[in-house]
Amino acid sequence: MTQQLSTVVLMCGLLGAGKTTYAMELVRRGFARLSIDEVVWQRLGQRDAGLVLGTEAFDRLKEDIRREQRQELIELMLAGRDVVADYSFWSRAARDDYKALIESHGCRWELLHLKAHRTTLERRLEARSGVEGANAVTVDEALFNRYLANFEEPNGEGEQVVMQSST
Repeated sequence: MTQQLSTVVLMCGLLGAGKTTYAMELVRRGFARLSIDEVVWQRLGQRDAGLVLGTEAFDRLKEDIRREQRQELIELMLAGRDVVADYSFWSRAARDDYKALIESHGCRWELLHLKAHRTTLERRLEARSGVEGANAVTVDEALFNRYLANFEEPNGEGEQVVMQSST
């Protein structure tokens, strides 16, 4: 009997591009979902945890969760499960690292780059600032501009581009 190869979908995009919405559709189709934001919320139960903990402690917490979820990803792949990694994958190095990990376990990856116009991103982020839960976020213009400046858009990495509507 041949073991089923897992598919791991790597979500890639800026805040507000629709990654979590897309990932939740994959969950409805049977994918397991890995989300650092969800675990941070489960552990701290509050929004804007980075402001409360301080940047250094918050970055350590996220890195600890990323390591835990990396191990969980391996376990899920070994069990033949399809997985969606609901991260931003803002750097090419991170994307390449996960692709190599997935391939080293004989599985396949899909890189989905969700894109939206800046005005759509800003509107979605404004709406998310008024909700509670793991996907709530407060992003001021300076932070948003920093995200834009640091995001390494995939190009020629085997990505599938999904352009989001303005809704």
